[in-house]
Amino acid sequence: MSGNYIENFFRKLGKPLVRFVSGLGELSLFIAKSVYNSVTPPFYLKLLGKQMIDIGFYSLPVVALTTIFAGMVIALQTYSGFSSYGAESAVASVVLISVTRELAPVFSGLMVAGRIGAAMAAEIGTMRVTEQIDALVTLSTNPFKYLVAPRVLAGITVLQLIGDVIGIFGGFIIAVYKLGFNPANYINSTINGLESLDIVTGVVKACVFGFIIAIMGCYNGYKSRGGAQGVGEATTNAVVSASILILIFNYIITELFFAK
Repeated sequence: MSGNYIENFFRKLGKPLVRFVSGLGELSLFIAKSVYNSVTPPFYLKLLGKQMIDIGFYSLPVVALTTIFAGMVIALQTYSGFSSYGAESAVASVVLISVTRELAPVFSGLMVAGRIGAAMAAEIGTMRVTEQIDALVTLSTNPFKYLVAPRVLAGITVLQLIGDVIGIFGGFIIAVYKLGFNPANYINSTINGLESLDIVTGVVKACVFGFIIAIMGCYNGYKSRGGAQGVGEATTNAVVSASILILIFNYIITELFFAK
């Protein structure tokens, strides 16, 4: 009796574990194929340009709204806390560090994951269930070259620094027009506090997050099955998985750059 219970327990435990390891292996192979096809010719430059516009330019409004209000909130909260200790002059530096190192890349990544990751999964998933990807193979066109590589390259290159500028500008607006800071002094404090490491950290995070968004969107769409329901599940999985991985790799990159 106890033997059957133990056997059933390990059987139930083993199925999800095998499914997880199998899925991890499939994802690893998909990433390897995507990277290889992204760095080897031929390159579909027209498709790459289209994806850069879709991911970068059309995402500017949502990224701008997110980062500018994030900068405003950081300025208010910092002033509220630091004013008790007479350290109001540190507001500009705190806004700068918070926006460039964390808020701009993370918020931009999450917003773009919700907008672009879902769109990638839905588009490629629809192509999968309607057998358009099979048609590409029949026409001797590599689906990874045609569908995945342009999105991966665009994701890496265009999750840009504009969020940094807009977020810092949001802090400037609150500091100058609400808290009464001198504009010239605030700008000087921001410039003096800017370090190359802040920019490098933001760029690295933007590249990694863009890669994650593109890979998870393409992977979930490429592996979708089961018609419209499968496409819907792929879209949800793309957004959720990309958002979780962004938060995980945000910590990993921060640890690599700033751990002592």
